Amino acid sequence: MIKRYGKSPKRGHSYKLRPGAYAILPRDGQLLLTYQEDPHFEFQLPGGGIDPGESPIQALHREVFEETGWRIAKPLRLGAFRRFVYMPEYDLNAEKICHIYLARPVRPHGPPTEKGHHAVWMDPRAAVHELSNDGDAAFVAGLVD
Repeated sequence: MIKRYGKSPKRGHSYKLRPGAYAILPRDGQLLLTYQEDPHFEFQLPGGGIDPGESPIQALHREVFEETGWRIAKPLRLGAFRRFVYMPEYDLNAEKICHIYLARPVRPHGPPTEKGHHAVWMDPRAAVHELSNDGDAAFVAGLVD
């Protein structure tokens, strides 16, 4: 059973399964996060949906690059959690299966290519409190405690 974070599914709503890959990226005592402006202003672990025909590792590399501009190395899967959310950018109720990886940020190749995203370095303990969802925060907390 995969642990659920956040709200319970709403009765009478249909949810589309939406697997995704997300990265915890430590370097020099800081974590590389993404700050998303739209549709919500929030700090997130870099990552996102796994596209059809794409492996979780391929999605992880693509999403981290799009949201931070950084290339990564040595991804190691830590686990997964699920959450039920409304995704306004897709007008979609989603059951997100969030696969969490620990990886090494290697080097930046420029600014994020995904509109409304900014790469941000943050102290891991501060990140636990600033991350927008409890699942991300729980995985980061497990590494800093």
